[in-house]
Amino acid sequence: MAKKSSSVIEKHEALPSTHFEVLLAADITTISPVVTWVMHLVSEMEYGASKEFQIELALREALANAVLHGCNADPSKRIECSVTSDEDRGILIVVRDPGKGFDATKVPSPTNEQNLFSEHGRGIFLINTLMDEVQYERNGAEIHMRKY
Repeated sequence: MAKKSSSVIEKHEALPSTHFEVLLAADITTISPVVTWVMHLVSEMEYGASKEFQIELALREALANAVLHGCNADPSKRIECSVTSDEDRGILIVVRDPGKGFDATKVPSPTNEQNLFSEHGRGIFLINTLMDEVQYERNGAEIHMRKY
């Protein structure tokens, strides 16, 4: 199983517990190995204690959105994920996909009664709720998520 995990991560650069980047195929099976790696970093951070659930869920949602919407689940396309952490600024996770993006302000809130059964908007709602700061760049094809 470890071989499969390492084969889905095509490139990584690691600096001593402060920064790393991965480039992964737009395949739903590539999400868990990346999340495992990020959560290992979070578990080593004293300031990450008690924030693991929020970080993991937001990261899974961002990667799933990139795979499904940004890349249309086309495994020939690639998603970039970078993680930077330090004690003063917390953890910053950036997920980039090659898609055309979206207008985050036009994503319907799943908390509105008319959207309760909608298949869209839950991931963005969760990310915005779970993380301390969220910014959408490149027309939504790049998401910056920070947890202090």
